[in-house]
Amino acid sequence: MNILTFDIEEWFHIQFDEVSKYHKTESFEKRLPRILHQILDKLDQINTKATFLCLGWVGEVYPELIREIHKRGHEIGSHTNDHKLVHTQSPAEFRKDLKQSIATLSNLTGSPIKTFRAPAFSITDECEWAYEVLIEEGIEIDLSLFPSKRDFGGNAGHLITGPQIFKTKSGSLKELPINFSNFMGQKLIFSGGGYFRLTPYWLTSQFMKSSNYTMCYFHARDFDPKQPVLDGLSLTRKFKSYYGLKSAWGKFENLTNDFKFLNVKQASELINWDSVPHINI
Repeated sequence: MNILTFDIEEWFHIQFDEVSKYHKTESFEKRLPRILHQILDKLDQINTKATFLCLGWVGEVYPELIREIHKRGHEIGSHTNDHKLVHTQSPAEFRKDLKQSIATLSNLTGSPIKTFRAPAFSITDECEWAYEVLIEEGIEIDLSLFPSKRDFGGNAGHLITGPQIFKTKSGSLKELPINFSNFMGQKLIFSGGGYFRLTPYWLTSQFMKSSNYTMCYFHARDFDPKQPVLDGLSLTRKFKSYYGLKSAWGKFENLTNDFKFLNVKQASELINWDSVPHINI
């Protein structure tokens, strides 16, 4: 089972909290529409439906883009409103942001928003209360679990790499995490974002062929080699954010030609949720 998702934000949302320290982002050029249409046209060409996790901000700035994604038959979920890291917020702040994004996106599509992914996979062990907020605000499927260490979040101690259910005092939440492969004794993330750009395609293909579950995630900026380079980023952050941009679209075309994909809704309908691990949060 290969699942295709896109986090829909502008190129300068590399990590909004970090970027906004150095820049007035309202003055930046807007690059999302062209790249998004390139992605949508490719998906039409290969007759594939994906899940688009959209910022409420995108709905406010580009309402026509949200309507276009919906019109072409893709699933729309929330990626929060302002791309703020979950673990930097209080429960009340997170709930307000989530509610705003859901309201904006559902008003534009006329459909309920049932799927969510946190910016930078920023629901950590310290803020698992966020899962309760998601359930209480009508989210049924979460895509936020990243079972490895990363700059802005991640859950390195989590060893389950496939579908699971989180059980909380507010109810149950279906979880479709990022997956990993074991490579030379290490967890290796390979199926999205900078990890996809850094990993040679032959290795990505090999990992996918050997896995019965792959969660792929991309951003429009992953396919925009001409985007400006932001000031104020560390050398490590610049490398992670800009390496491989020139070759990413070709690799993505290879990926979508070599493998068949489902969106989150389609995948969820095929999963026997009674048989997956149930985890108390």
